[in-house]
Amino acid sequence: METLTQIAAAIAIGLGAIGPGLGIGMIGSKGSEAIGRNPEASSKVQTGMILAIAFAEAIAIYALVVSLIILFV
Repeated sequence: METLTQIAAAIAIGLGAIGPGLGIGMIGSKGSEAIGRNPEASSKVQTGMILAIAFAEAIAIYALVVSLIILFV
């Protein structure tokens, strides 16, 4: 039974980190592209990028919390 909970926790964090990882990569890519095209707007683009990355990272933290709950409860 303990093995199944460990596998479930690993799957929860593994799958829960794929989406935010891809999202953060796309945000960085498009943000760099936008700054390259319009360097004067870099502060506005960077602010939006940081905010979007924080929201995407929050989803990975939720997945971590769920996996810890699976492990310890």
